[in-house]
Amino acid sequence: MPFSPWIEIDRKALQHNLDVVRKHAPHSRVMAVIKADAYGHGVLPVAAAVAGADAFAVARIEEATRLREAGIDKKILVLSGAHDEQELLQASRLGVELVVHHAAQFALLAEAAMPRPVVVWLKLDTGMNRLGFPPQQTQQLLSRLQDLSGIARVAGVLTHLANADDLGDDFTSVQLQRFSGAVAGLDLPLSMANSAGILGWPSSHADWVRPGIMLYGASPFSSPVEELRPAMTFASRLISVKMVQAGEPVGYGGNWQAPESMPVGVVAAGYGDGYPREMPAGTPVLLNNQKIPVVGRVSMDMLMVDLRQQPQALVGDEVVLWGRGLPVETIAAAAETIPYTLFCGITSRVQRREREES
Repeated sequence: MPFSPWIEIDRKALQHNLDVVRKHAPHSRVMAVIKADAYGHGVLPVAAAVAGADAFAVARIEEATRLREAGIDKKILVLSGAHDEQELLQASRLGVELVVHHAAQFALLAEAAMPRPVVVWLKLDTGMNRLGFPPQQTQQLLSRLQDLSGIARVAGVLTHLANADDLGDDFTSVQLQRFSGAVAGLDLPLSMANSAGILGWPSSHADWVRPGIMLYGASPFSSPVEELRPAMTFASRLISVKMVQAGEPVGYGGNWQAPESMPVGVVAAGYGDGYPREMPAGTPVLLNNQKIPVVGRVSMDMLMVDLRQQPQALVGDEVVLWGRGLPVETIAAAAETIPYTLFCGITSRVQRREREES
């Protein structure tokens, strides 16, 4: 029985969430976003679980390299493209597709001697002001790309939605209008929708959708999406149970004092594992299928919990920090962050395992 924290990945939940994507966007192909080690879930097991997707998307060439070295031959799109000759040559060798979003990438594609031409997507900046070209340059840019000998073909045109997670914000409609105007008349595949677009903006679906956070069972909105299933459960165990007298401080800084004589449990998980230090007292964890609150300040290896509702708790009892029975959205809200940062914050010392049943 491990007394260190672990994350448990539910393969069936990942497959279920991919089915939810297809239900919401039945006429679109699916490019599963598995960048950042599949949002902290483990890229290789996730790639195996969602192998039914039509393609994968990653952020960087190094991530694509890892997939190819693992024997994955599916279509892969590198969302940030190539930034120097070495990356471009690697992309050519790997046979992965590249996003072109900056003028310097045109020069690179024109000058580099590659083993074989690469397939590219043109990215338009419709209002996020991060990566991409102005929409009014679309036709000119496509003509330039098609004239480059280093390009096998242009696979499509894409953009990214900045505010789609807020269904009351009309800026998504503005972005969709800008994109539609820029690509009118083009005979190329189009891609706009992230998870929020898939769930909340059907007009964004187009030819390809790019689900990320929803694949992992978390909502792109401020509240959970009931039809999604959490793919990650972050858990640990009690390693101590003790009585603390009324008025006694608990944890670093003594900023929380016991309101009465009470049992306090110590859980083997802390910010050294990815459980945020800024998590406030009162944040729930799940012990024996019952919510109990965190007390005191989270430390590097441990956090403390109020056991007054669980006086029978014993050393070795499992504690769920988020996942099955405890939505990650609840924990993210308590820490004033988003599920993405919690998932990606899990550290390398946390054990990984796959859930055997779902």
